[in-house]
Amino acid sequence: MQYALKFGKGEISFDLEEKNCMRVLLPNEMPVDLTGEREVTRSLENPIGCKRLREIVRPKEKIAIVTSDITRPMPSGLVLAPLLRELKDAGADENDITVILALGSHRGHTEEEKRQLVGEEIHRSGAAVIDSDPDRCVNLGTCKNGTPVDIFRPVAEADRVICLGNIEYHYFAGYSGGAKAIMPGVSSRAAIQANHSNMVHASAIAGNLETNPVRQDIDEVGNFVKIDFIVNVILNSQKEIVKAVSGHYIKAHRQGCGILDQMYGVKIQKQADIVIASPGGHPKDINLYQSQKGLDNAKHAVRDGGIIILCASAKEGFGEKTFEEWMLTKSPSEMIREIQTNFRLGGHKAAAIAMILQRAKLFMVSDLEPALLKKVNLVPFNTVQAAVDRALRELGTDSRVLILPAAGSTLPILSA
Repeated sequence: MQYALKFGKGEISFDLEEKNCMRVLLPNEMPVDLTGEREVTRSLENPIGCKRLREIVRPKEKIAIVTSDITRPMPSGLVLAPLLRELKDAGADENDITVILALGSHRGHTEEEKRQLVGEEIHRSGAAVIDSDPDRCVNLGTCKNGTPVDIFRPVAEADRVICLGNIEYHYFAGYSGGAKAIMPGVSSRAAIQANHSNMVHASAIAGNLETNPVRQDIDEVGNFVKIDFIVNVILNSQKEIVKAVSGHYIKAHRQGCGILDQMYGVKIQKQADIVIASPGGHPKDINLYQSQKGLDNAKHAVRDGGIIILCASAKEGFGEKTFEEWMLTKSPSEMIREIQTNFRLGGHKAAAIAMILQRAKLFMVSDLEPALLKKVNLVPFNTVQAAVDRALRELGTDSRVLILPAAGSTLPILSA
């Protein structure tokens, strides 16, 4: 039987005998009343835990809207259009609005990328669109866990702060969305590094919020930066908005996480011998740094000693300098030892891959050079079919295979 997976901006396919296919792990179906901009508008009109935005914002106030950068699937333009209309109803002047693309530790955008991200309505308006800058931060205090609250100055000094984002599982922050637009979105590298160093804790895992030290920092930021409003969206596998939550940065976010669980938390009865995983195509596989998220979800579905076949374009290479340095110069065991004693941002994702390599072999189908993949302990293949055939030869023709077409957002949950 033939299967297809998203790969970059296209698809790749492979054949697998029905006897081997344990399951195609897809998101759960949910009834949807509204989609896209209409669903965003509905959520703006029905905020959770606070007043409507038009009742919060006052004329002449400086408004900072923080939204995701190009490495995220967040459809900012579809959210910004109705949000701008809501702000206009509040008497806000477009010239008092700044849209900030939260880079975290990622690269900056070209002007064309900015235009694509925010959409034509914002681009034609008088609102400014800028990248965040980790070197232009102001310190507002320290979290209980010791993390400095260093915030991009235009956000720290705004009269009103609105955070946008999409909610999906995050391999050590529990979930994306909420105040994650602020920490790490518009924070300094030192703050991001301090926050992310908590990933070594056992409770810093996908799907955990309340006892997760990484998420505790993120939520505590709201004690230092007054987050007036959030708009978070949940996307389907076609990256369409199917649910939106607006309002209080904790209360609305938690409702959104509950919706995500219903859609993307999928139970499995046993782990597979072989897992074939696609992060979900562009932009989730834009580079190896982003593709790692899909790989980390896939690890929950494979047995010890099994094989994960990661199908990710990674056309832009590694995607982060420290990540690249660690992957190219350290052995898996060295990465794991170092992350425990000398946490470095970027190195954390290399260490996460190293931890997976301790219990499973990693095959990769990508646009990267085979020699480069071999250097970083990944086994390269030109086609998925070649990878599948090799995995079956190694583990046996009766091996059970699980397919994860949207590994970047689907969390396999092993039933007790």
